[in-house]
Amino acid sequence: MKEKLMGFARLARPANLPTAAADILAGIAIALYLKNIEALKFLTEQSGDVLLLVLSSVALYAGGVVFNDVFDAELDAIERPERAIPSGLVPKREAIYFGTILMLIGITLAFNCTLLSGLISVVLTIAILTYDGYFKQFSFAGPLNMGICRGLNLLLGMSILGSLTNWYISLVPVVYIFAITLISRGEVHGDNKKHIVWAGILYAIVVLSIALIVIQQKDNLLVLLPFLLLFGFLIYSPLIKAYKENSPKNIKKAVMGGVLSLVVMNACWVAGFSNWYLALAVLLLLPLSMLLSKLFAVT
Repeated sequence: MKEKLMGFARLARPANLPTAAADILAGIAIALYLKNIEALKFLTEQSGDVLLLVLSSVALYAGGVVFNDVFDAELDAIERPERAIPSGLVPKREAIYFGTILMLIGITLAFNCTLLSGLISVVLTIAILTYDGYFKQFSFAGPLNMGICRGLNLLLGMSILGSLTNWYISLVPVVYIFAITLISRGEVHGDNKKHIVWAGILYAIVVLSIALIVIQQKDNLLVLLPFLLLFGFLIYSPLIKAYKENSPKNIKKAVMGGVLSLVVMNACWVAGFSNWYLALAVLLLLPLSMLLSKLFAVT
């Protein structure tokens, strides 16, 4: 029984889940600033709504990666036989039930926050499933679809007040996830230097976009800068190494670095639109992700 529970846990990719929570916290910080609402006071008084959206996002993310493994079961039997489904630890049917329950929980929690949050969670669920079941196989549409999922997750956080402004900010994580998904194309066989170069260019666009958006909206660059420098260091270090030695091992590390650094990117948004101490609180999710990545696979 203990091994089977661990199998279900492995399906949900626990190390990635704090990144989903960080998306929500970043989206909330952006929404509160745009509506001129003091963040700390809101987080204290409306902690229930914040928790609803955080748990909704975590459940939807977990359900999405469960279905990723469901759709990939046959391919994983060849390329990743150690995964929970091909190894026989979790039967495919039970994995489907598990993923469905997680997604229904995520949608229900979102609707209990605001109607807009619920509607976004439905669109996000559709985007997740279309990626898992179909678009993942395409070299352009797959990364784009995955990026849209992350952009919608940021919008889910921004929807906490029941309305959306400056939705274009959600395009930044779309570009970022597109870059990570490009890198992951060589995770099994290696030989993806061209993708790594493009990912490096897209990373630069993301870093520059965050800085420009914050300057345009709040001119809070001095608070943002330390977080942005940390973000750049964490994403480019493994990427450069993967380019120099283009092996599956280094590519996997570059992908893992990109995924875990989502927490830092979200801390950048919080630093830019709110304040440094709330950004530090979000950043504390990074060591949690790193600890969980020692126990569970990130990709």
